[in-house]
Amino acid sequence: MHANERLTRRPHWLNCVLVMLVAVGMGGVAAAAEPAKKPAAPAGAQAARPHQPPQAAPRYFVIKVVDDRTGRGIPLVELRTVHQLRFITDSNGVVAFDEPGLMNRRVFFFVESHGYQSPKDVFGMAGVSLEVKPGGRAEIKLRRINLAERLYRITGAGIYRDSVLVGEPVPIKQPLLNAQVLGQDSVMAMPYRGRIYWFWGDTNRPAHPLGLFHTSGATSRLPGQGGLSPAVGVDLEYFVDAQGFSRAMCPSEGPGPVWIDGLAVVGDAQGNPRMVTHYSRMKNLGEMLEHGLAVYDDQAEVFRKHRRFDLQQRWQCPRGHSLVLEDSAGRWLLFATPFPTVRVRAGLEQVADPVAYEAFTCLAPHARFEQAKTRLHRDAAGKVQYRWTAEAPPLSPAEEHALVRAGLLAEDDARFLPKDVATGKPVVLHSGSVAWNAYRQKWILIAVQAGGDTSLLGEVWFSEADHPTGPWRWAQKVVTHNKYSFYNPAHHPFFDENGGRIIYFEGTYTHTFSGNPQATPRYDYNQIMYRLDLGDPRLPKPLGPCVQSTHPTGSVPGW
Repeated sequence: MHANERLTRRPHWLNCVLVMLVAVGMGGVAAAAEPAKKPAAPAGAQAARPHQPPQAAPRYFVIKVVDDRTGRGIPLVELRTVHQLRFITDSNGVVAFDEPGLMNRRVFFFVESHGYQSPKDVFGMAGVSLEVKPGGRAEIKLRRINLAERLYRITGAGIYRDSVLVGEPVPIKQPLLNAQVLGQDSVMAMPYRGRIYWFWGDTNRPAHPLGLFHTSGATSRLPGQGGLSPAVGVDLEYFVDAQGFSRAMCPSEGPGPVWIDGLAVVGDAQGNPRMVTHYSRMKNLGEMLEHGLAVYDDQAEVFRKHRRFDLQQRWQCPRGHSLVLEDSAGRWLLFATPFPTVRVRAGLEQVADPVAYEAFTCLAPHARFEQAKTRLHRDAAGKVQYRWTAEAPPLSPAEEHALVRAGLLAEDDARFLPKDVATGKPVVLHSGSVAWNAYRQKWILIAVQAGGDTSLLGEVWFSEADHPTGPWRWAQKVVTHNKYSFYNPAHHPFFDENGGRIIYFEGTYTHTFSGNPQATPRYDYNQIMYRLDLGDPRLPKPLGPCVQSTHPTGSVPGW
């Protein structure tokens, strides 16, 4: 029975007493409110830049929500009043509260945030009661349930809106609006020629619901070379058009949005580094009109089409996120979706040639996935064999899972079906990235689950293996979202710290595909950064040293 229902069923005199107790702030209900004082700088304040708006008489009641272990402000926390007013913390964990009619009185706020636990009042309600006064402050402490820590929003408007309103320090140059970008989908990022290059899919703008659909881009400085620490933020410098809006980075003739993936850096015939990508011109989410290879023009600062591929050759191309591997035969590019099941020699000529691609697959030569009719490659003893081949396509994790359920593939023979360390159940992963990790001495994966318990595409998992092609035996959930998507997560190895112990990853936070009709203001359809400590005792310890015949070249395929 809900607490409100219990109140209605008590005797009238008892209800009156309870209401009076709440009104005077019974212990455990109210969070401490403090007099106005100079706010503390956020974590990483050595790189912070104070944003100093014109000073005025105290107007706002400042609510700051922090991690109870680190004291760092928590972005994306919802504070909701009894009559359903919603306030969302900015990337400093701040809400600037100034609601006519609710100032100079006690106000109850329900408190909720993905992967964090809120304090409860004496009635079991997750929230706090605050004495709201202009110029006052209150701090709310939440306990983090996620293994990964939410740090800040990278893209969109109003990243530090509330902090700016109340005069708190902010770490980035454009805390309110950068290149008129309101929202951006699915990141690709790569170090190239001394900077980090960032690219996104569809991009929203203030002027109209129809924004940019031909890939947007920006650069930033590397940490230690003039760039911010990834613990603090990313100062994006966008490529913009004459109106100051983020411009097309992969323009294309013909209708339909243009998306890119498989971003990589390879050498051309003269040994010069060239940034390349796979491009897709789409009719809709599921129908492709054109695809091929594009090469970055360093002078024009735009991708140029290099070669158009046959629409029937869907897997023989860059895809997902790239990584570099070397063996006795040379240097390879592997492409993870989320597992690395496609490879090609790391040269411009080879990357542009669909015939040069190979798949890591257990399908028989010239076979394809056909549910229970699928033909598999077996040795003389009948055991299923995975190998690199140009004669069959790769299998997705969902397809491999289907083969296991059909009895065609034993669970122990599966390469890309890790089991949840908590339940032992298989985890079918959808998209993500793989990189070598020096701290774990393993290849590590960050990926989102397909069909999670609390969200369709919002549960993010960590896994590791001795080789990029697995087998990937276990996985642990590190981020959860309640009925909200966080798709296409990407780990950025160029941000790794402390010998790889600390890693950073981001993903697209959106209500799309979630079934949740209520989009989170400012945050929806934008990129959010997380940090994960690979020394966290809640993660399984690495299972022995990595033994492999190939070795990484740093796992960041940039120049």
